[in-house]
Amino acid sequence: MDTNLALLLLLSPFVGFLFNIFFGNKISKGMAGVVGTLTVVFSFLLTLCFFSQLLQTGKAIEISLFDWISIGKLNIDFGIVLDQLSLLWLLFVTGIGSLIHLYSISYMHDDENMSKFFAYLNLFVFFMITLVIGNNLLVMFIGWEGVGLCSYLLIGFWYKNQAYNDAAKKAFIMNRIGDLGFLIGIFILASQFATLNFSEIQTAIATGQVNTSALGIAALCLFIGATGKSAQLPLYTWLPDAMAGPTPVSALIHAATMVTAGIFMITRMNFLFDIAPEIQNIIAIVGAITALVAASIGLLQNDIKKVLAYSTVSQLGLMFLALGMGAYTVAVFHVITHAFFKACLFLGSGSVIHALHGEQDMRKMGGLRKVMPITFWTMMISTLAIAGIFPFAGFWSKDEILLTAFEHNKVLCIVASIASIMTAFYMFRLMYLTFFRTFRGTEEQKHHLHESPKLITIPLVILAVLAAIGGAINLPGSFWLNHYLEPILVTKHHAHVLGAHEFMLMGVALAGAVVGILWAYGKYLKQGFVPKEDEAIVGFNKVIYNKYYVDEIYTALIVRPINAISNFSRETIEPQLSKLVFSFGSAANALGSHGKKVHNGNIGLYLFMFVLGICALIIYLFIAQ
Repeated sequence: MDTNLALLLLLSPFVGFLFNIFFGNKISKGMAGVVGTLTVVFSFLLTLCFFSQLLQTGKAIEISLFDWISIGKLNIDFGIVLDQLSLLWLLFVTGIGSLIHLYSISYMHDDENMSKFFAYLNLFVFFMITLVIGNNLLVMFIGWEGVGLCSYLLIGFWYKNQAYNDAAKKAFIMNRIGDLGFLIGIFILASQFATLNFSEIQTAIATGQVNTSALGIAALCLFIGATGKSAQLPLYTWLPDAMAGPTPVSALIHAATMVTAGIFMITRMNFLFDIAPEIQNIIAIVGAITALVAASIGLLQNDIKKVLAYSTVSQLGLMFLALGMGAYTVAVFHVITHAFFKACLFLGSGSVIHALHGEQDMRKMGGLRKVMPITFWTMMISTLAIAGIFPFAGFWSKDEILLTAFEHNKVLCIVASIASIMTAFYMFRLMYLTFFRTFRGTEEQKHHLHESPKLITIPLVILAVLAAIGGAINLPGSFWLNHYLEPILVTKHHAHVLGAHEFMLMGVALAGAVVGILWAYGKYLKQGFVPKEDEAIVGFNKVIYNKYYVDEIYTALIVRPINAISNFSRETIEPQLSKLVFSFGSAANALGSHGKKVHNGNIGLYLFMFVLGICALIIYLFIAQ
């Protein structure tokens, strides 16, 4: 029974993909959206069933579907594991995925390729479920590559725009760089343990008879894979460009699915990273620097979706900081709360863009609070959450990260705190520029301003409620999430007991968030400052506005040399090789043209040559004796 239900959970979105690919154009666009949405809702309901069963029994469900690969001592099955970690991830992957699908029915209703859009969304969810429920690294890798493919299809969905195609290719290629590291790590683990099953690797490591050097290299390679998928330095630049896709895609990729895959993989492999403390230090440092760099870039972005994109990169950096300190439950906690408020923020930005007929520049917004009250209040709640204001969800999860960082490395704690203050500033900058003071768009846009339809606002309300109360899953004192994940984690993170010291640090973190909010209030609401046009930005602000010219550096150091080599090969080496190949053909043609003169149809000549051949053969046989 469990096997059948688990397969239904996995395959339901895939059935939606097949239906919309083959029959989507033969039914109405609304029906295509309904079918795509219901298949994900069905997976969510099955996830709830398994989650309820796990809470009652405490026993994980592991299913081996079939033997897959058997090479010498290496045996890999195609298996499913539904344990505390995978079911937790499935809850927000399928739950928030369902809300995004519902939202998309209204948001994409005018698109001519709506059925194809829902097919791609369904395929994305299918591969994300595969990634989460696989019982070994190779099954995880199938889902890992699958979400990479779907991100390419969805980011470049509006393929008639070449810039969107370029963004899709950039995301695909940069993820392949990280995926190569992931694959090398898989090969090393397979050679060391002759298995890729998570529980078997954990058991082998627990025995202590392992090559720690090789496993350290494997952990580093897996982390490289995580930096690509979860957009950490230096492989983060694809994520802001992923905003080229429709807004529901941004919410799906940035909130609860693809970008959290790296955190999921490291948490799943916690027993490996715990025996590689040097790699954990690297993870923490990279995470902290990523959080700070991305937050600083977000300070001056004017595209509403780009601000949220760099916010995602920064928040992911905080999660990696927690992972690097071995605080896996803290990282997972922030993944969950981030899924709530960031999905709401992205979908809210889509509501704004929908009302302004595609406008994304915050300099051309303003005054939308009164005409879009539901969008405003849901985004305000989520903004308070991401800024870390008490008692919203982000306060509890981000505060746990800062407390943990303070205990382990005070320098990294300061870096993370500065990034958090910046987050509060640029998020309220977004709110003030978008919703307050007077409208700065065109008269035509002003005339058509309106609140979004219910299919858009209902998911916003649900996510805003979760962003407000989601921190309750791991409140100090109960720490439900910590206890829930205990069977998965080898090293148990010490839960903070609230005392004078903890209250002081919480107060400092809250004060930092308030400073960021007041900073934005004074500049953008009280003074009414509107960011300058691009060409008017000078000095270091220009460096930040242009994202520290990282893309330009990559272009100069990597893209242009590769293009130069490619052009040299195409224009010089390839023509010479072609000439060499064609010369063999020319020689064969020349030889053939002379040889065909002998074949003139004269029987006498043929008999004469036959006699000559016989004579030559007789002479050869005589000499050979």
